[in-house]
Parts: sequence; structure tokens; C-alpha cells
Amino acid sequence: MADPRRRVPGTDRVLADPEVAAATARLGHRLIKHAVHMAQERARNGEIEPERVVPETLAALPGSASSIRPVLNATGVLLHTNLGRAPLSDAAIHALQQAAGTTNVELDLHTGRRGPRGAAAIAALLAAVPRAEAAHVVNNGAAALALAATALAQGREIVLARGEMVEIGDGFRIPELLTATGARLREAGTTNRVRLDDYRSALGPDTGFVLKVHPSNFVIRGFTAAVPVSALRELEAPVVVDIGSGLLHPHPALPQEPDATTTLADGADLVIASGDKLLGGPQAGLLLGSAEIVHRLRRHPLARALRVDKLTLAALEATLRGPSTPTAQRLRQDQAQLLIRAERLADALNAAGVPASVQRSEATVGGGGAPDVALPSAAVVLPERFAKLLREGCAPVLARTERDRCLLDLAAISPEHDNDLRRAVLAVD
Repeated sequence: MADPRRRVPGTDRVLADPEVAAATARLGHRLIKHAVHMAQERARNGEIEPERVVPETLAALPGSASSIRPVLNATGVLLHTNLGRAPLSDAAIHALQQAAGTTNVELDLHTGRRGPRGAAAIAALLAAVPRAEAAHVVNNGAAALALAATALAQGREIVLARGEMVEIGDGFRIPELLTATGARLREAGTTNRVRLDDYRSALGPDTGFVLKVHPSNFVIRGFTAAVPVSALRELEAPVVVDIGSGLLHPHPALPQEPDATTTLADGADLVIASGDKLLGGPQAGLLLGSAEIVHRLRRHPLARALRVDKLTLAALEATLRGPSTPTAQRLRQDQAQLLIRAERLADALNAAGVPASVQRSEATVGGGGAPDVALPSAAVVLPERFAKLLREGCAPVLARTERDRCLLDLAAISPEHDNDLRRAVLAVD
């Protein structure tokens, strides 16, 4: 009897298949060839019939040449750091596509000569925050703080309240970042209470600036005291405020969250914020404030190492100038509408034989912002086993588990993705 392994098609033959050739043009030769070899090996081991090599090759291919895949965020955390924080608006996505090729990122099309990099994005940022005399953009919030510390306080002291020496995600600590720039820290006050006189006592001839850091991922209650920016402006030193989550203006749903406009109006010389949190844009570190200070930051040698690329500039400008972002829309959601969507989804799943129910739930902002704010939401409840199945499915869904149940919270899922969520559940059942 002939050895079935002799029927395994050769690599060149598989690569010549029209569907495989089309996938090669999309994904690249190396990735396709690896998938072909894996299917051939399975056929030689008797796991699949030799005639299945082409279909198995195609079935094993990813959707793109990148390992980053779309994931439906059913956790109820609007800005989930592990999921890339803010989803971009359609305007920002279109801007990314436009900027993917050769662009005028540093070209003045009128004169044909080199132009200022990111001028349009900076103009959009200043239009959004008129209180700022100048602005600069770097690649994330930590980079913005590092640039400020290096340019304004290298070899000098930064005065910081002891209760604001915080740790954020993945063991990242603000004090360690600041001292890594060559600055020294001068602590003011105690862990739970700091007064204006504490700051005054900490000032000296080596003071580079006073730093106020918003403890955006935790809340201290009880016997506490803090000094507002409006009082810090009385000190004889520049005041730098890291507001963290990136609000440019006050938001009614987040009354305790600091914003750039108010912070500048209260007297801050420089405000640092993130672009990919409540602003709803790409990852970026935003620096807004005094023209003199921003100019020093922009001209510092480190600024070149921290500058953003054309894609970030394009997406940031589109976020600022374009329509409401998905993040802003999620913050305005009505729980009654979320419950209606959840009921529809649960009914469709029950009709297909998947046991599902609905419950009211509470979502959170996430991304190191508004830790004390609960957003009314709604969730579809499934058996706990669905959490792992959905996470590992062909169209991944990240849910949350509570009391041995899988909850699909709709707070971070736009209505146009409800059918995608339904299909993902049915695909793994």
C-alpha cells in the first residue's frame, strides 16, 4: 500500500494555490511558509489528510502580519491599560491611514522647505486649551514628566508632597523616574497631610520646581490635607502639575478629576497630561503652559529622543479637531439604554441555547483615572466557563468574572459591536 506521506503536496505547490498566494501578498512569504510547513508536518504525522494541507494552512493564518489583535472589551473598564486604553475615533483612524505613507510632517508645502514638525497638532491642542501659552507633545506621560524634570531640575531639587510619591502600573514609581533624570527629591509634609508652610520650608536655592502629582489610581480618605494649585502659585518657584488622566476641561461625570484648563487657570506654570486616557486619543504626553518653560523643554536635547512620530501627530490632531471620541461617548451613556442592549443580547443567546441573564452593574474609568467613580452600566451574565473560552476565541472577548459567573459588561462596547459580541459567544459555545 502506498505511503500516504507521498501524497503530501510540496511547498511550491501549496504556495502556488491562488488563495495561499493572495495571503502571501497580504501577510508576507515567511509567515505563510511557516504555516505551510506546519500543515505539511501534521499531514506527515497522520493528523490530517494530505488533501487538507491547503485548507489547514489557510485556517492557521492570522488576520494580519501583526500579532496585535482586536479584542472586545467587556470588562466594564473604559480605559483598560492591557487593552491599549482609549479606542480611537473614526476621524483619528482615518488620519492614521492618511499618514501611513509619505506626508508633509516636516514639509511646508507652500515654500517647499522644511517646516515645523507637528505644528498642526500643537495648534489644535492650543485651540482646545486657550489658557496654555504654548504646548509640546512627547511619546507618553512618563516621558513628559522626565523631560520636565531633566530640563528644569537636573542637578537641582524637586519639591513634592510625600503623599504624592505614587506608584502606578507595573511597579512604575514616580520618585524613581524623577531621580533617574539627575534631579533630587525634597519631600514636603506627611503621607496624609501637607500644608503650604511645608512647601515653603522645603524651598531653597537649589529648587528647580514644585511638583504636584494627582494620585489618579487611588484615594486617601479621613484625616487628610492637601494644598491646591491656587495656593502653590504663591511660592517663589515654578509649579508643575501632573494631572494624569488627560481631561482638558471639567467633566460633569468626573467632578473630582483635575483638568488642564482649570489647573492652568489656578496658576500652574506647566501641566502634564496623557493623550490616550480621558482625552480619547493616541498614546502621547502633553505639556501645556508658560511659553518660556515650554520653549526650554522643546529645545532640550532630550526632547529629540522623546518626540512622537507622524502617526501620533495625525491621530492626536484628528482627536482634538474631530467629532466626539468613543471615550467621551461612553462617559455619556444612559444605564437604561445599556439595559435594553443587554436584554436584546441575552434574548438572542437564550434563543440559541446559551443560558444568559441580565444584571445592573458598575463600570469604572480605568487607565489611572477617577478611581472613586462608579459608572452605572449593564451586563449579560453567562456561566463562568465562558470567560476563558471567549478570551481564547477566534474573535477574542475579555470579560470579567464575579461570584463564579462571567459578566459581559457593555459599558466599553459600542452598540455596533453588539452583534460581534453575540457571534463570539455562539462561536465558543
